[in-house]
Amino acid sequence: MSAPSVAIDRAFAHAPFLRRAAERWPGIAALIAAGDVAGALAAARQAGEGEEDVGRALRRQRQALALAVGLADLAGLMPFEEVVGTLSDFADHALDRAIAAAIAERTPGEEPRGFAVLGLGKHGSRELNYSSDIDPILIFDPQTLPQRERDEPIEAAVRIGKRVVELLQARDDAGYVFRVDLRLRPSPEATPIVLPVEAAISYYESSALPWERAAFIRARAAAGDKALGEEFLAAIRPFVWRRALDYGALREIRALSRRIRDHHSQGQSFGPGFDLKRGRGGIREIEFFAQIHQLIHGGREPALRAPATLDALAALAAAGRIDGGEAAVLADAYRLERTIEHRLQMVEDQQTHSLPRQPEALDNVARLHGVEDGGALLALLRPHVEAVGRIYDSLDEGRPEGLSHDADLIEAALSAAGFPDAPAARARIESWRSGGPRPLRSPAAREALEAVLPGLVRALGQAPDPNVALNRFDDIVSRLPSAINLFRLLEARPALAKMVADVLVHAPTLAEALGRRPTLLDGLIDASAFDPPASVADLVREIGQAEPGDDYQMLLDRARQRVGEKRFALGVQLIERASDPLDVSHGYARVAEAALVALVDATVAEFEAAHGRVPGGGLAILALGRLGGAALTHASDLDLIYLFDGDHIAESDGAKPLGATQYYNRLAQRVTAALSVPTASGPLYEVDTRLRPSGAQGLLAVSVDSFAQYQRDSAWTWEHMALTRARPVYGRPDVRAAIAGIIADTLGAPRDAGQLIADAVKMRGEMARHKPPSGPFDVKLIEGGLVDCEFAVHVQQLRHRTGFDPRLGEAIRMLVDDGLLSSDLAVAHALLARMLVTFRLVSPRGGEPLPVSRPLVAEACGQPNWDALVIAYDAARAVVRDEWARVSAGA
Repeated sequence: MSAPSVAIDRAFAHAPFLRRAAERWPGIAALIAAGDVAGALAAARQAGEGEEDVGRALRRQRQALALAVGLADLAGLMPFEEVVGTLSDFADHALDRAIAAAIAERTPGEEPRGFAVLGLGKHGSRELNYSSDIDPILIFDPQTLPQRERDEPIEAAVRIGKRVVELLQARDDAGYVFRVDLRLRPSPEATPIVLPVEAAISYYESSALPWERAAFIRARAAAGDKALGEEFLAAIRPFVWRRALDYGALREIRALSRRIRDHHSQGQSFGPGFDLKRGRGGIREIEFFAQIHQLIHGGREPALRAPATLDALAALAAAGRIDGGEAAVLADAYRLERTIEHRLQMVEDQQTHSLPRQPEALDNVARLHGVEDGGALLALLRPHVEAVGRIYDSLDEGRPEGLSHDADLIEAALSAAGFPDAPAARARIESWRSGGPRPLRSPAAREALEAVLPGLVRALGQAPDPNVALNRFDDIVSRLPSAINLFRLLEARPALAKMVADVLVHAPTLAEALGRRPTLLDGLIDASAFDPPASVADLVREIGQAEPGDDYQMLLDRARQRVGEKRFALGVQLIERASDPLDVSHGYARVAEAALVALVDATVAEFEAAHGRVPGGGLAILALGRLGGAALTHASDLDLIYLFDGDHIAESDGAKPLGATQYYNRLAQRVTAALSVPTASGPLYEVDTRLRPSGAQGLLAVSVDSFAQYQRDSAWTWEHMALTRARPVYGRPDVRAAIAGIIADTLGAPRDAGQLIADAVKMRGEMARHKPPSGPFDVKLIEGGLVDCEFAVHVQQLRHRTGFDPRLGEAIRMLVDDGLLSSDLAVAHALLARMLVTFRLVSPRGGEPLPVSRPLVAEACGQPNWDALVIAYDAARAVVRDEWARVSAGA
């Protein structure tokens, strides 16, 4: 006997619903027996042909389809994904037919428009159960919905909605089409069953609860006016997928899971009576596991927004957001548990999810599936259920119990955690609990505080100075409008608390940024935050990515947020000793260059919309200084020169035309503002344009030809020294190549060595007088520091017309190879550069780092301890002093 025939025999023996359906539709059973699934599905779709009553036609189609799908599933002719997809597609078809019929009954001859069904839950993700209800949200557009002459729009929409539900839920000898549950709409106890689209958008933008975000992970425009549905979903996408994550949503999902376990406690123990949907290790926990990680990462990674659970698990694993092995375990369990759930429902077409308690009924389900008895079925399920339970429970691992309110016990816990002054720390915590700081005065804030306190105390106690960390954390909390989301974030990601403690102790610059924007921590929620930044081209795409509906200001603000997160993450890499300061410095430069390109692209597009383009022309930007040398610190500004090519007397072709010179100078001003004007997302970069031709007295943007002439005829020696670190970073490739050629010609021109050295010595002396070092650890300005190193390098480059590379370390290597500098200078420069990058975070005002941070600074600079670093620092300065003295003497 063929496998399909065996499966049909099992169905007839153990599933009365399928047996009765086969008696009504014997041709479908015969097609499945012959292995013709496509023919069986086609026959099922024809089952309602000739019925004038739409409801009855759909009920007949549904019964025939249930037979075809059920038998094909049992026979192994239809994989799980195809089973649920076919059932979901029929739901869409049934809704479309019902909507068209309901509108036609009220307004004959009108097209079904202005009324849309949003599928949620398993319908939205195309994963419907064999015997399932659907959970739609019904919306309408008052402007386009067909209405009778005296209809109120809301009344017409509600009547249509009620008729749709009636057509789907009515029963006869063929059963029903679908049970319809409309309780997922906003405030179901108070709102009509069909919502005006604008009112629905307003609700989700302003009043929706956190769990409703998770519900919309699996939403889609399923039926009716799909264009209307898609427009609605696009409008609320920022509510669902947030870059700055509301960790309250995660708590809601976890709390919902616990409530489900508690409420369905009888179905939690694995065995007869186990609830496959709600039990520990069941279907719901697999779905929640995927949705939690989608909520964490999906706001930043659109590829993770897959509605279907299996697709979501695969996408999360591919992106490295969950373990690939765990994803495979969950996917296998999902297919099996859903399949057994279908077997339960095939018996009598009932929406049940629990394994029968009676041995005979459990044996019946087992034999329907094709195993010997109930014990064999339990043995098949057990390892999958237990694995899911373990994986899901791991989300709560490491979460300590609450912190006592007893003073002595608090102090004992603080002392055990590592706080040297436990009474002072206890007083600080008690002030939080009493609602001292304004952000902690609401019950919700104090509840969030209690949830995070144990982990926070443990993390801050591991800081080099726990009391300093606690006090600085208090400063951050006190400045926040609300502390709830910060606490929930730290609760959801306990490992972040240690990073926060290190930042608070060691990096005042980062701590200040965190105080302004606690959402900066969102960028550290996974290990990829410690990867080197991507290429400039990839970063440009990421930083400049617009969301639907973004205008220019929104795009700039998003870019500032993304850049701020990346700069913060790079700083944390250094503080956590995860990266070499030189690599962090190069990372800062790639982020800055990408930010510049992305923001300039956006600004140019906005400017062209008003003023058009200058025919044959374009903006170009030259980076100098540390950006030109691709090695920034956290505090670096951007040294830029704005240039343009083309005919300088031409005029732009827009609605508000401008002459070329005025056009590019105004555009340059806009670019500077886009890069430097502070917003709610914080400042981005200071822009310094004083290195442009003629300095502050010259035009902000000059033509490429004027730039070439100035460098050839008028530039000072110090301007040519600055040009050794110049690099075109924006503009058409041909223009950038032309600018690079001008730079090469300028630097390669012969010059008077004596005059060059005299000019350099004079300039260095003036710098020392007007900008003295701020202290003994001002590694940039101090005698024998980085400025002296740069002067030695640039004089040798210009004097000997060699060693030209904007990257200072590479230029030193080339000059060493040519015998023009001591090899010791390369080592000295690397140490000083590491110190500068580290000090800008740890001691931004240039003073000696606090004792607690000195071990970190020493380690970052490759030294075993602070004393060794000071010795190495003195030695490096001596090397630089000697080289500068030798070069400035003309040797």
